[in-house]
Formats: sequence, C-alpha cells, structure tokens
Amino acid sequence: MSDNQSWNSSGSEEDAEPRDESGHLIGVVDLSGVLSKWTNYIHGWQDRWVVLKNNTLSYYKSQDETEYGCRGSLCLSKAVITPHEFDECRLDISVNDSVWYLRAQDPEHRHQWIDSIELHRADSGYGSESSLRRHGSMMSLTSATSGFSATSTSSFKKGHSLREKLAEMETFRDILCRQVDTLQKYFDGCSDAVSKDELQRDKIVEDDEDDFPNTRTDGEFLHNNHGSKEKLFQTVSPKGINGIDFKGEAITFKATTAGILATLSHCIDLMVKREDSWQKRVDKEMEKRRRIEEGYKSALNELKKKSHFGGPDYEEGPNSLINEDEFFDAVEAALDRQDKIEEQCHTEKIRIQRSSPVPPGDVYSSIGTHRFSDKVEEMVQNHMTYSLQDVGGDANWQLVVEEGEMKVYRREVEENGIVLDPLKATHSVKGVTGHEVCHFFWDTAYRNDWETTIENFNVVETLSDNATIVYQTHKRVWPASQRDVLYLSAMRKILANNENDPDTWLVCNFSVDHDDAQPSGRCVRAKINIGMICQTLVSPPEGDKEISRDNILCKITYVANVNPGGWAPASVLRAVAKREYPKFLKRFTSYVQEKTAGKPILF
Repeated sequence: MSDNQSWNSSGSEEDAEPRDESGHLIGVVDLSGVLSKWTNYIHGWQDRWVVLKNNTLSYYKSQDETEYGCRGSLCLSKAVITPHEFDECRLDISVNDSVWYLRAQDPEHRHQWIDSIELHRADSGYGSESSLRRHGSMMSLTSATSGFSATSTSSFKKGHSLREKLAEMETFRDILCRQVDTLQKYFDGCSDAVSKDELQRDKIVEDDEDDFPNTRTDGEFLHNNHGSKEKLFQTVSPKGINGIDFKGEAITFKATTAGILATLSHCIDLMVKREDSWQKRVDKEMEKRRRIEEGYKSALNELKKKSHFGGPDYEEGPNSLINEDEFFDAVEAALDRQDKIEEQCHTEKIRIQRSSPVPPGDVYSSIGTHRFSDKVEEMVQNHMTYSLQDVGGDANWQLVVEEGEMKVYRREVEENGIVLDPLKATHSVKGVTGHEVCHFFWDTAYRNDWETTIENFNVVETLSDNATIVYQTHKRVWPASQRDVLYLSAMRKILANNENDPDTWLVCNFSVDHDDAQPSGRCVRAKINIGMICQTLVSPPEGDKEISRDNILCKITYVANVNPGGWAPASVLRAVAKREYPKFLKRFTSYVQEKTAGKPILF
C-alpha cells in the first residue's frame, strides 16, 4: 500500500464528509433573494438582491441590475455570522472591520440564509478537521518518522555543555562497537577451537586397539594400560586465538559502559535544568501573548464601535446601545444641521412664487359628502369645544415657551412609556386673516415652502374640495427612526352665531387608515390629531379709509396631539417638541406674511 493510500485510509468512514462528484458537500446550494440591508443612518434599511454562491455573498440594488456587477461582496471563509439577539429577522455578517446588517422577511427565511451560509463555509474547508485531512501535506507525516535518526542529535544540541556530552556519547559508542566486535571474534574463535578438539578426540578413541602409548607429532598423548594420563591435546590458550587479551578487553568494556551511564546521567541533569529554563521562558511568552491578545481584542472592539457607530444597533429601539444623553446630543446636532440648510434655502424659496386658485369661502362652510364625513364633523366639533378653552383651571397646562405674542403650553401625558404630551400654542399675527393662514396651512401646493421636516409627501385620495388624505414621510433625525404619517386634512369655515363675533377658520389633520398607504418596516408610523384654529380681528380704519392689512390681526390657536410611536426617550421627545414647535409656528406665520404682503385681503 502506498503512503497516500495508507494516509487516506487512516480516517474512519464516519469522519468523511459526503461530497458530490465536483467535490462539494452534499446539500450546498446557491441561494438568492431579497434581503433588507442597512445602508446608513439617513436611508436606513433598503431592499437589496443578495446572492450566495461559491462561498461568496454579493448584493445588487435589484435583481434587474445583476448584469451590471455587484455593489459589494464578502468572502465567507473567515466571516462571523451572528443572529440578532432580539430581532428574529436580522442577521449580522462581519469580516474583520466590515459588517453587513441584513434582515429577512421572516424568521424562517433568516434561518434558511444562515444554514446556507454555514454550508458554504463548511464546503470551503476553512478551519475544519476535514479540511486538514484534505489539504494536509504528506511531507509532514513522512518527516515525523524520519526525524529521529540514531546518529542525529541536532534537535538536542541547545547548549555548549550538552553538546560536549553528546560528543562524548558518540565517542563511547564507537569504542563500544569496536569492543563488541573484538569480543565477538574471540567467542567465535573459542567455539571453533572446541569443536575441532572434540572431533579429533573422537577419531583417536576409535583407532585405539593397543595398550601402549603412541606418540603424535603434534605432542598429543593417549591413555596407557595402567591408566596413566598422557598428553593428548595441547591446552588451548586465549592468546593463541588471534592474540586477544580477554581480561583486558573485559575491563575496557566495563569502563566504557560506566562512562556511557555517567554521561547519560549528566545529560539528563542538563536537560532537566534546561527544561525548567525553557518552561519559564514559555510561561513568559504565554503571558506576553495573553496581554497582546487582550489588547488586540480591546482595540478591535473600540474600532468596531467607532466604525459602526450609526449602525442599526445605535438607532432608536428597545435595545439601543446609545444612552439617553448621547441620543439627545445626536438629535440636537442633526436638527442644528437642518436649520443651517434651511437658512441657506430660505432665500431661494421666497423667489419661487407659487399660486393656486383660492376657492370661495362657501366651499369650506360644509363638510362635503364622503365616507369620512362623520369623522370630520366629530373632529371639528371637538376642536371648537376644547381647543378654544382657556388654559387655566384644572387642565394642568404648563407654560414652557413665551416669545412676544406667542405662548406654548404643554400637559405631560405618558401611555405605556410613550410620550403623548398635548401641546397648545397661541399666537397673534398682524396683517393676515384667518382664511389666509388656514389656506396656506391646508393647501399642499405650498407645503414644501414652509415645512422643513418633510422628506416627501403625496395626496393619496381627494375626498372633496376641502378634504384630502395625505401620506408624508419626515426627514430622519439620527439616531431616531424615520417617521411617516397618513392623515386626513380638512379645512372648514365656522360661521359665528353673533354678528359681532368673528368667523372661525379651522384646519384639522387626524390619522386614518388607507389601503394604498399601509405601514412598512422602513418607517415608524406616527398618529396625529392637529388643529389650526384662526379668527380675524378687524380694527376700524380712521375716517373713510379702506381696511388695510394694518387693520387686521389673526389670533391663532394651534393644538397638537401626537403619538410618535417607537422607543425614543421621553426627555428627548419633550426637549425636541419644546424647541421645534415655536420655531415651526414662527416660520409658518412669517411665510404667510411674506406671501400675502401687497396682495388683496382674503377674508
């Protein structure tokens, strides 16, 4: 049997992994499909076409773009696959400092992807026992048996003293071998001499027929009739056989073996001492290696934290790794950046003049006929009843902001850990009417001019001339999750019961459900109930002058009840609301004043 054959047969059949004709593990199949991949903190999770093939994981923007090349790939040989502890659909794949965050559509698909990836890793043979058998070198097996030669001592020559003793051992071995050869020759000569003597004696005895002695030329004697002993054989002398000094050789042999034993004892003592020294050095090296590995792991963990700060584990969620202070600082920094961008774009927005025909006031006096008519009427009545009530008394309204004519109140309400604080703001704006304020607030044609938090929006359905269903997504403020909202927006004119009282204009926005805008995993769906209530006060002009914008004042009451959903800290939500609502109201009213300046008054 050849070496290769003996080596291949050394493993049992149970240890061999079943493989097909191409050498791949049975059960390894290519896999492809749609997975959500974390892109960045702005766009969050995005659907990508992912392909698992030849121990490589690649992703494309979509299945249609596979022919244009992948956008990224990972070799799975050294990859670490980590199912997320809390998210049953998520798996993280990391190679060194590169991490892919992926989400399947359900736990079953995640399990399927993990199993397929592990099979590809096993098929690649990285780090497995079977791979060592498959990729092992026969040189290591043959060299293991040939490395211990009887005459080779290079592996033990670690020091000067030990090297000298080993040289002595070589000398003693040569002497001992020569002595053994000499003694062997002596014993062989003795054996031949004894055999020859016995043969000659037997021959003489057979020929002995007379009683008289016979003399041989070689000096040997026979027994006579009187029983006297005569010389028959010459005594064999040790010196007669090759001239060997048996006693001297024996003494030398004894001395040589004693020297060998003494030298071996000395070698053992030296090796024991060196073993202690080597063990101490090994212990020092192991301790040094342990400290280096700990430092490496610590540095790697810190690097991963810095490299992937902003990943899905640091965004808003029940198990977020970011603490409340860091969350607040990140949100505040993101809002500051948005403010700077808005200031740069503000001038350009003013230059763009938008106009849309304003329907006559009678259009807003009725609810209209649609499937949400009753709900709209209910919301309008609630706002007229509760929103215009005074903030004093037992309502527990707290004044949180006061800037000139604007005052912002808040009532702290939490439900299941979610902040649901109602907010109420009152403001007085000169030079505009309630109709104009509500018109610009309700008409989506002007929405992007004054609303800076919206990423995009679209009208899902137009219910009537004064009611629409709108879906909009808000810009993400990392680390908070992105929010979207689906709401019905209706604009109404409430006629005053007393002719001395002003009419009331109202826009109410409240959340609804619609088949064309179902919630998705990309955004957290927020719930809102917002009312903008406006009344126009007119001061009589002097003399016969016509009413101008200097004679009108709009009293605004803005009420917001928002359920943000998600898991953002309560302190952060309250701080953001306190900061953003006054800015929004000032920004919007300034926009209305700019749009209506020099235009006919719209009562």
